[in-house]
Amino acid sequence: MEGVPQDILVVGAGAAGLMAAIFAGRAAPAARILVVERSRDGGRKILISGGGRCNVLPSRLDPAHYVTASSPNTLRKLLLSWPLPEQRAFFEEDLGIPLALEAETGKLFPVSNRARDVRDALVDAARRAGARFLFQRSVEGLEAVEGGWHVTLDGGESVQARRVILASGGLSVPATGSDGTGLRLVESLGHTLHPTYPALTPLLADPPVHGHLAGVSLPVTLHVPGVRGRAGEGRPEAEGGFLFTHRGYSGPAVLNVSHFAVQARDRNTEQPVTVAWTGEDASVWDTRLQEEGSGPVTALLRRHLPQRLADHLMAEAGVPLDRSLARLRRDERLRLVEALSALPLPWTGDEGYKKAEVTGGGVALSEVNPRTMESRLCPGLHLCGEILDAFGPIGGYNFAWAWATGRAAGRSAGTTAAVD
Repeated sequence: MEGVPQDILVVGAGAAGLMAAIFAGRAAPAARILVVERSRDGGRKILISGGGRCNVLPSRLDPAHYVTASSPNTLRKLLLSWPLPEQRAFFEEDLGIPLALEAETGKLFPVSNRARDVRDALVDAARRAGARFLFQRSVEGLEAVEGGWHVTLDGGESVQARRVILASGGLSVPATGSDGTGLRLVESLGHTLHPTYPALTPLLADPPVHGHLAGVSLPVTLHVPGVRGRAGEGRPEAEGGFLFTHRGYSGPAVLNVSHFAVQARDRNTEQPVTVAWTGEDASVWDTRLQEEGSGPVTALLRRHLPQRLADHLMAEAGVPLDRSLARLRRDERLRLVEALSALPLPWTGDEGYKKAEVTGGGVALSEVNPRTMESRLCPGLHLCGEILDAFGPIGGYNFAWAWATGRAAGRSAGTTAAVD
């Protein structure tokens, strides 16, 4: 590649990088665009998302659900620069990938339920827009030079580029190619990095006090008591699926509040997490226990909960398994109501970046132009996707962020290349 100057070099062929390459090429049809990707085919997180189905977008998009240590107002501007209906139209009308709503979760999946269809359509669209791909190569260095950037690849090879779009991801799921290279590069260029941490990650308990319930799953509501949920913190409660594992807890509800626990641990403080089984509050359970006949308490609980969990909660509340509703003492009922509606989940750690869906923290949003995604510190360098200090909950929110910021970076870099 040495001696072949590029107009635009995109680092990373993930969700943000592919979108950047598409819109850079459309903005500058004659531009030389090169995408450098360390995996063999790109879009690895797209392929594994949604259990191989790819949750392309949420059906509703609320910036208040995102987490950032930067300005929530800046995050909002970046996210809404490409409104959700327009994003959906791009996939359905432009790429030819019809999306279907999964009503119970509010997620939009491709009708084919094949994540590969999404990845392949994005790669094909980038190629049609004029982008070329260099797979199984990584960027090792970025140096600003007259007229652009000197980009060093692994093996010592280098490329000259007028503009660089850094869409290299964060630290989550390193097996997909996200090893933090981009974060190290921008930090060496003087950018401020808000502390990074694994986000949307399963929680662990050591010892695994609920390990015997591994495999039990059900819908719940999780609460993080004492957290106000200020702008930029995300919601201190989550509804959705919950799964006991041999080592702790997983499922969408757990992942969506895990950042509160992880950040508390990093501050050497404790952050309780409580669970309301089936999502119902204390008054509902109290009424049931007092008004639903005189049969066994276990029979009542098993109508609403998996049997293993129902029996465990009886034991945890100190209520004999053979207790009938008619003979349930007041103190037993109150303990059982608390176990059913606000049980503290003992946790001691998390699964880390290996299983984290995204990276928390990253490049301060104040250091990018919210219209162009161009670095305020390094002219000609555009940043997008997970490398930035923002993430959303499970359900397509992080793809929406990647699509929006990747598009903005690509359009700006391409427009500039077309004019120069």
